[in-house]
Amino acid sequence: MAARTRHMVIGYAGIYYVEAPRPTGNGVEKIYYIRYRKQGKLIEEKVGGQYRDNMTPAKAAVLRGTRIEGKELPNKERRSAAKAAAAQANAESGSTLSALWEFFVEEKKNNRSFRDERYRYNLYLAPLFGSRIISDITIQEIERLRADLEESGKAPATVKHVLSLLKRLFYFGLRKGYLESLPARIQYIAMPPIDNKVTENLTREQAQKLLKALDEEADQSAASLVRLALFTGMRRGALLNLQWDDLDFERGFITLRGEVAKKKRTEIIPMNAQAKAVLENQPRTTSPYVFPGKYPDRPRVGLESLCRRVREKAGLHQNFRPLHGLRHSFASWLASSGKVSMFELQKLLTHSTPQMTQRYAHLHDETLRKASDLAGALFGQIQEK
Repeated sequence: MAARTRHMVIGYAGIYYVEAPRPTGNGVEKIYYIRYRKQGKLIEEKVGGQYRDNMTPAKAAVLRGTRIEGKELPNKERRSAAKAAAAQANAESGSTLSALWEFFVEEKKNNRSFRDERYRYNLYLAPLFGSRIISDITIQEIERLRADLEESGKAPATVKHVLSLLKRLFYFGLRKGYLESLPARIQYIAMPPIDNKVTENLTREQAQKLLKALDEEADQSAASLVRLALFTGMRRGALLNLQWDDLDFERGFITLRGEVAKKKRTEIIPMNAQAKAVLENQPRTTSPYVFPGKYPDRPRVGLESLCRRVREKAGLHQNFRPLHGLRHSFASWLASSGKVSMFELQKLLTHSTPQMTQRYAHLHDETLRKASDLAGALFGQIQEK
């Protein structure tokens, strides 16, 4: 991620600021930082924004002085102390799920999948268990939550994600010392069975309608990201974090950097002609990202609105997830073509094991069966003669 330019404040030692967009979206403001040493260690920390915190160089200098003199702890130490105090208070009075969730947020908020976790917590868990003392939550109440979700028509995968989040919250609290014990019989929460072989897949006609809907979009940069999902089968995270330095147009390869990859391992996939055309037509900006977000030094975050529009225009099922579904379509079409081995498909999808690619094996097997039937028919003609 590209660093914002630091501006040293003349007349104030150890004070600098960076410029950032205002929360209102109108103009920019100065975000002030202080630098000082404590026990020989250099510390840099943010002290506030020009408008949002009414921060000035003079105020920043006063804060720097109190930190140097030891009258006030650095931000990190203050947060650690507050966290420890809260944990102790929770241990003494009985921790609520909402209190535990705040600790969970602090640790997991930078994870790529955390937006989905927050959505599930706020929608399904907070209303029912948020204010409850964790030790008072019963297995019967959790089973009732599962039944309610299933009766309301939620997909088995959704039910499983919600229950899994609840269990992970409990085990997180136990591991971090926020809980002394788990709710009774929590290990017996039953997860709904999920058929992992069920895939989202488009017909050729549906794909044509989807591409037509993308052509009609005002935001062609976002539309190109969705096109690239179909042409390469890349995962959502890899698409959103793709940088220009990852593209080798001359040799025709795309590098999937380990730092943002699902498996944290760098891999290289071929750049086919369709993908190359999409990428060559994508406008370049000052951002290192092929699909930049609101700020040049950050990637695009989401495509929910665009995906919803093109899904409706193309007449696709309301549960179809364009980026995830297009990866499945890419794999399914290749498997059913009869021209790609399962090993080659595994490498194109960057699956770590052959077992992950097996959901497409039936398509490949069906193609082989048809080829075998054709051979049988040809030999039959020979015998007739």
